[in-house]
Amino acid sequence: MNIMSKIINIPKITDTRGNLGVLEKETVPFDIKRVYYLFDVPSSAYRGGHAHIDQLELLVALSGSFDVKLHDGKSETLVRLNKPDKGLLIEKGVWRELDNFSSGAVCLVLASDEFDETDYIRDFETFKIRYS
Repeated sequence: MNIMSKIINIPKITDTRGNLGVLEKETVPFDIKRVYYLFDVPSSAYRGGHAHIDQLELLVALSGSFDVKLHDGKSETLVRLNKPDKGLLIEKGVWRELDNFSSGAVCLVLASDEFDETDYIRDFETFKIRYS
């Protein structure tokens, strides 16, 4: 990982009845203002395709797997999420694209802010000018 992102270990309580993942204020490095999830994404589709100016996000593959391509304006990295006890913290000013969703994949997103269209950069060329 690099300055663009960081893997967060999600505490897990193991039991013979199954595991329990715990997301609390000690685990998530920001106050959670919005929670949403992606599901039933066709394997040929992609999500994201934007950067946030101020918002931080934590992505968790609750089920299945998917790839997260990150770009900071200078370099690119690819992260495969496939474990519900690992979260990907994406810093502000990072372009993200999610693709290669497996069947049944569910991506949970915890966000530091409520939806605000003015916080999005949706054009990659504009993003590169701002952050390169």
